[in-house]
Amino acid sequence: MLAAVVRARVRQSFKNWSYDLRLFRWFYKEYEEQRESPHHNYASEATIEIPDTFKCIRLETFPSKTITINKEQAERIYKQMATIRRLETVANAMYKAKLVRGFCHLYSGQEAVCVGIHAAMRPTDHLITAYRCHGWCYLMGLKPMEILAELAGREAGCQRGKGGSMHMYNKRFYGGNGIVGAQVPLGAGIGLALKNEAKGNVCVALYGDGAANQGQIFEAYNIACLWRLPVIFVCENNEYGMGTKMHRSSCSIEYYTRGVPLPGIYVDGMNILAMHNAAEFAIGFVQKEGPIIIEAHTYRYFGHSMSDPGTSYRSRDEVAEVRSKRDPISYFKEITISQGLLTEDQCKKIDEDIRKSIDEAAEKAKKSNEVKKEELWADVYMDNKEVGIRDTIGNRHKHFHAGKTLEKDHIKLKSFTPDTKLEPKDIPFEIKEWEAQMEAIKDVEKGKKSNQKSKSDDKPEKK
Repeated sequence: MLAAVVRARVRQSFKNWSYDLRLFRWFYKEYEEQRESPHHNYASEATIEIPDTFKCIRLETFPSKTITINKEQAERIYKQMATIRRLETVANAMYKAKLVRGFCHLYSGQEAVCVGIHAAMRPTDHLITAYRCHGWCYLMGLKPMEILAELAGREAGCQRGKGGSMHMYNKRFYGGNGIVGAQVPLGAGIGLALKNEAKGNVCVALYGDGAANQGQIFEAYNIACLWRLPVIFVCENNEYGMGTKMHRSSCSIEYYTRGVPLPGIYVDGMNILAMHNAAEFAIGFVQKEGPIIIEAHTYRYFGHSMSDPGTSYRSRDEVAEVRSKRDPISYFKEITISQGLLTEDQCKKIDEDIRKSIDEAAEKAKKSNEVKKEELWADVYMDNKEVGIRDTIGNRHKHFHAGKTLEKDHIKLKSFTPDTKLEPKDIPFEIKEWEAQMEAIKDVEKGKKSNQKSKSDDKPEKK
């Protein structure tokens, strides 16, 4: 009896040991596969809770506080934000090397705003922004080399080097606008055109907190609300209008509440997921109800422009604290790694690839030729109705296309030969008449001067 019990116990122990050994082998095999795999397929998608960053006014429904993204979406978003950050870093270096002249406004720190909104936009939606536009140029279809070449004033630039940092354009992208706040009424005009098309498209018009107190902003609100235009007005509140803290320039810093009776949404502009949901909600809203305002509370790491060090009105510690606690790329990287959508190795690989590609684009941009002086009067009009360019009396230049021109839905690069003759054949009668009048005035002035000189010569000299 005792021997039978012992044998049973031994058999049970052997079974348990065998099971534990098999379980250990399975765990070890899984660990080795994950360690050797470059992608570590922990999760194909994840549903992420968004912190309570939304504040809404005059709205009955609100943006969702959860978002589901998959691995491909997470990788694309990270690549876009990292590319914009590296693009601005290289632009910074090129400016300091005096390869970029004129104005240059960097977007570093605000990447979540543009990438979040763009991720929610449809391919047929339109957009216009202010002069801090390099990131938007990239997202709206321009290549990094075209952007950097444009900054350097080279032929390979998206506007053949004649637009510079603040004036770049593409299909459905009406560029950065060099006049503070002017893009807002222009955005309302784009919205009117889209409403007349009746295809369900919307226009996003972005402006900064520095422009938020202008009269033209409220005029655009008024007409957009009156005509129920499909426009999303986005205030990129980076806390400083040029060098002025928002508390010093605005009696009310709740910019999303200003569009009476327009509804408004406040969102953390450093949270890419919150920005996406706010933009997605707004797109659906304006198609049915009319315009809406989004205030994206963000932060820029550099000064207002490259000529502004940004340290006279804020401390270096303030900037360092935002970088360490609120950086949009670091936040997205941490949350996607924790959800198993990306890994640390993947992010490092993406960063290395982006650094290499942007550096190569910069070298190509630097090697591109500078714009020829003969091109200075090219591409003034899309479709010139006259032979010459108006208001160029004296040296009247014949208009011609040298750069990219939109033809239906395609962009083509037209070849050109600079004009050898500056004088067009057919000069409008009004110009001839005006020139004759100017010549007559010059003759009269010459006659007066000669008379004065002769009188002075006839005067006797004083002894």
